[in-house]
Amino acid sequence: MTPVRLPSANWLRPLGTTGLIVSAIAAGGGPIGGMPELFGYDVPERQGIDLVRDILQSPIRMIDTANGYSDGKSEQRIGDAARESAKLPNGFLVATKVDPKDGDYSGKRIYDSIRESQDRLGCETFPLVQLHDPEFYPDAEFDLPGGAIEALLQLRDEGVIEHLGVAGGHVPTLNRMLDSGVFEVILTHSRLTFLDRSADELVDRAVEGGLGVMNAAVLGGGLLASRGARPVYGYRPARPEILDAARLMHDLADELGVSLADAAVQQSLHDSRIDVTVVGFSKPARLSSLLASLEQPIDDEFWTRMNTLLPSPHLWLDA
Repeated sequence: MTPVRLPSANWLRPLGTTGLIVSAIAAGGGPIGGMPELFGYDVPERQGIDLVRDILQSPIRMIDTANGYSDGKSEQRIGDAARESAKLPNGFLVATKVDPKDGDYSGKRIYDSIRESQDRLGCETFPLVQLHDPEFYPDAEFDLPGGAIEALLQLRDEGVIEHLGVAGGHVPTLNRMLDSGVFEVILTHSRLTFLDRSADELVDRAVEGGLGVMNAAVLGGGLLASRGARPVYGYRPARPEILDAARLMHDLADELGVSLADAAVQQSLHDSRIDVTVVGFSKPARLSSLLASLEQPIDDEFWTRMNTLLPSPHLWLDA
């Protein structure tokens, strides 16, 4: 891969009050493992490993993955790339997430999830581990004795985990998770984009509490990346009004000679509340083009007109 210069002086920044230093963009680990059921295409093993090696040589200093991505393939490929590279670059951060198995999201499952991640990634400790997608497990009783939160706190006390986060979509669920007072980082997806602003108040709350904020799926799962993307937003079938809004946004971008995908990333980067924008990609060419695009200014006319295309709140994912 052709070397890419550091995009800006603000490229490296603190993640909330955790003490961790992160890059403005993190590589999303989902596509690295494949996930054809979500993205519509697979990623061969060698391509995924080589992509991680390219990421390790780039200005990006964080990969965000999860135990459950492609049944562990994402973590395995990241670990294989790190082993082939002899070691991670200084200051590089691999964050992962704990996931249930066969519906089990108990404290015991948390320990098993961490052990699996240790084996795949080849590391004994984690700078950041996040509880993943709690909205899909309303009966998990995360905060009861013997539950997932207690297990995460114990692993932190044991030094296996440095910092705890929660990652998901459904804003009311994430607010309930923050009520526990144990999480230091929050990751929200699909809800701080050109098409949906459901997470604005949640992020305000997180910032006021000193939490680190990560914003993922700013391309809406592909809808803002390509006119030919599947009619899906937020990992579910998109409403016709959302598809219409995305079409108008592509029209505007084409009229003004703007890459809509790059603009969607820039919108997140320009939000001072957001520490890390998580961008998933599966091809080395996208890595180079993304980094090169960050310093390309976009005219005010684009941003002004784009603001008028935001769908009504009753169309947002958590309406």
